[in-house]
Amino acid sequence: MIDHTVRTYRSAEALPRTEQLAWKLAAVATDPVPVTAEVTEMVINRVIDNAAVAAAALSRRPVRTAREQALAHPATPGAAVFGVPGRYGPEWAAWANGVAVRELDYHDTFLAAEYSHPGDNIPAILAVAQHTGRSGTDVVRGIATGYELQIDLVRGICLHEHKIDHIAHLGPSVAGGLGALLGLDTETVYQAIGAALHTTTTTRQSRKGEISSWKAYAPAFAGKTAIEAMDRAMRGEGAPSPIYEGEDGVIAWLLGGPEASYTVGLPAPGEPKAAILDSYTKQHSAEYQSQALIDLARRLGPRIGELGKIDRVVIHTSHHTHYVIGSGAGDPQKYDPEASRETLDHSIPYIFAVALQDGSWHHEHSYTRERATRPDTVRLWQKISTVEDPEWTRRYHEPEPAFGGRVEITLADGSTLTDEIAVADAHPSGARPFARQQYTAKFRALAEGVVTEQDQERFLDTVTRLPELDAAELGELALPAALDPASTTRGIF
Repeated sequence: MIDHTVRTYRSAEALPRTEQLAWKLAAVATDPVPVTAEVTEMVINRVIDNAAVAAAALSRRPVRTAREQALAHPATPGAAVFGVPGRYGPEWAAWANGVAVRELDYHDTFLAAEYSHPGDNIPAILAVAQHTGRSGTDVVRGIATGYELQIDLVRGICLHEHKIDHIAHLGPSVAGGLGALLGLDTETVYQAIGAALHTTTTTRQSRKGEISSWKAYAPAFAGKTAIEAMDRAMRGEGAPSPIYEGEDGVIAWLLGGPEASYTVGLPAPGEPKAAILDSYTKQHSAEYQSQALIDLARRLGPRIGELGKIDRVVIHTSHHTHYVIGSGAGDPQKYDPEASRETLDHSIPYIFAVALQDGSWHHEHSYTRERATRPDTVRLWQKISTVEDPEWTRRYHEPEPAFGGRVEITLADGSTLTDEIAVADAHPSGARPFARQQYTAKFRALAEGVVTEQDQERFLDTVTRLPELDAAELGELALPAALDPASTTRGIF
């Protein structure tokens, strides 16, 4: 890896295009280095993972709405939209499938200086591949590239500190992934990356307060926007430049300011793009910082006995967990039984209470209105708080991060129970790491009752041969679910 220092330049300072971060990202994307067997295996795993969580979300309102928007834009050759037949504009297929993938907050994650769900790259890259007649080998290369760029940006540039949403790293990574997929030149990819970044810098209010369905739409918006940016770039159109380093650019006005600098490590020429191997998926449908704590709650429940005897629960954890999904956020909605599902899956007090009581976590049952308003759950929920522990914050930023915390439970008689967990059971360093068997099992469990067993097996057989697929087979890679294509909503389209 090569470390690149990125800072603001005055307009009067000369900054050659080849020294700009957007160009360096584009150069990585267009480096024709072969994809390793290990990376290829993980790409297949993540395509399975995305399909699993999308299948489970197909009947949910935000997903249905996005799908109905896409169905208003048929195209030839077009791309597949999960759950329905036909072919649609690739940007709209990416939109619909991207919302389906993101809706349940149940796919892969990478956390460092910033937060990300790198699997959000997949819907846009796959849709463009189907529309343009690319092969499975092309798709593997494109996905590996999208993961590489997003994870490298996430390692080097913090967005949330400046209240910028993490899709600002996703727009450029999708654009780079599309460049690799299509075998484009560096200049074209550079322009697409600049345009994608410029149009996907949004605020973090999408994940604050009363969290709405936009949380699921935001990554799909970044993917759709990146496809449109690439289309313009391929037609010879340009983008704001230098987008990161300019006097009125992203660093100067949206991030650390004119005096700030960042270090972004990128693969050297000829170095394999292997960042996907550093990411991890979810066993539970909730924000990633809750994964380990759900596992800890399941372990603690049987040790407590009568949960009604709990006086208080304090979760000592990292800065991120405390301020984003904990009581440090200062969001009263995180303790509101009438809060939206999107808010509840970003409330560790709620999540820990339910996991402690049920000894399990379910992507639907754990979020129902009946579950959230159950009186004994509400009472326990209000007793749970988080505090930032400097030691857990330090461990969060280690090369091998710890995403959990230490839980102190005080009972009514004054006795205490303390336990801790560093990473989720499904994490590569956890008690039960995910491999192909677990990804496949997750797919079958979430597709049950949505996709027929025959179509499940057909999908799994096809996707496990991803590098071997020709354009025709890749074009048929979809999730048939026999959904009614009739629109239930009315808008402009």
